[in-house]
Amino acid sequence: MSKGTEKGERKLSNSAPQKELLVALGERIQELRKEKGITQIELSYRCEMERSNMRRIEAGGTNPTIATLKKISTALGISLSELFENL
Repeated sequence: MSKGTEKGERKLSNSAPQKELLVALGERIQELRKEKGITQIELSYRCEMERSNMRRIEAGGTNPTIATLKKISTALGISLSELFENL
């Protein structure tokens, strides 16, 4: 694994449409997190990941695996499908 990536993430080398999707997904995670009054640190703790990884996901700077997205949705108390609503 290259430096700056952790298990459950893919380093970006994406096309523009894919990057836009990852940014929108990160913004959605951040929006839901803030609606629920959860800090980024708390969400990363609930997902058993480093805060820096959560920060990259929310910034659209990494391509999380489906397993990582499932952890995030569970930590937010929503379904995986709700995570993708309006993307």
